[in-house]
Amino acid sequence: MHELGIGLIGTGFMGRAHALAFRSVGAVFELPVRLHLAALADADAQRAEHCAGAWGFARAHGDWQELIADPRVNLVAITTPNHLHFPMAMAALTAGKAVYCEKPLAVSVEQARQMHQAAQAAGVVTRVGYNYQHNPMIVLARQLIDQGELGQLVSFQGEFSEDFMADPDSPWSWRCDPQHAGGALADLGSHLLAMARFLMGPVQAVCADTQTVHLQRPAQGGSQQRRAIEVDDQAHALLRFANGARGSMSSSWIKHGYKNHLSFEISGTLGTLAFDQERLNELRLYRVGHKGFQRLLAGPDLPGYAAFSPAPGHQLGYNELKTLEVHELILALCGQGRDGTDFGEAWEVERLAAAIRTSAAEQRWITL
Repeated sequence: MHELGIGLIGTGFMGRAHALAFRSVGAVFELPVRLHLAALADADAQRAEHCAGAWGFARAHGDWQELIADPRVNLVAITTPNHLHFPMAMAALTAGKAVYCEKPLAVSVEQARQMHQAAQAAGVVTRVGYNYQHNPMIVLARQLIDQGELGQLVSFQGEFSEDFMADPDSPWSWRCDPQHAGGALADLGSHLLAMARFLMGPVQAVCADTQTVHLQRPAQGGSQQRRAIEVDDQAHALLRFANGARGSMSSSWIKHGYKNHLSFEISGTLGTLAFDQERLNELRLYRVGHKGFQRLLAGPDLPGYAAFSPAPGHQLGYNELKTLEVHELILALCGQGRDGTDFGEAWEVERLAAAIRTSAAEQRWITL
């Protein structure tokens, strides 16, 4: 493969993030293949044309099926609302094309299972947008755990909270639709569950509770009408991990003051490790026998960071993490990497999220 044709579906916030990553990755890394921004699709054909020109894509489509059928597209990147992930990914897989899909993978476990099986049958590379795991500090955290710095793992406490839905007058959107996998657990909690599995391993059982705090929100378009809300504003769960550790997770999109509070503390018999995405260039590490936590700061000694900056303390950001995710994806497409979240792992995350919802509905422990 000498050239990789990129097809991007969607022009919202995540579409822009993907476009930026595809444009940046070649300037940051020596790639084994040349990228060609082949096509961009959006339901709004006029917007598709505008964004294609602004973002450097060769052509625009007002129909995503035309993009998938385009012979110049080898990789289909999906950044649309959740309910569209399944039909788009399945069509791309049927066409034998690699797929890079935003999270959550699908709106149901059954859809996620079918997508995983279709990817296996097609024999193509798939990735899902859990880009926080590509943070060099998270990679370091995994290394510290694997090297036994914390001893035997005992507990995991994780939270992912933001406040973008804290105002009860925030309007209804597709994120409020249960048929579109809406709610805080799907939108934010899926990132935390993926992170817990990445660092701690599989979860064996859950006991959960969810709550809708704001029962109505204004309808879209400035209407005075209000729509009933049927998705969770916050979710909490106890976790039992396969390695014997116990844990908890919580997720909320109505927690005032938090903007990107993906955080965790992992404790073992020899120490504790703590992280907060709002300070994404730092880890805090406590080792038995020391008088306090040690602050570990990201720097060029960490793979990934050095590609962006030769000096510590200069900081990476959200879009750099997306670029690191795209870099791993490209290496995988060239047979040189297997570190990303594929459809199989994303299906496991959806199984875990579904177990939390079932536990909350039935008020009991659920074994996976």
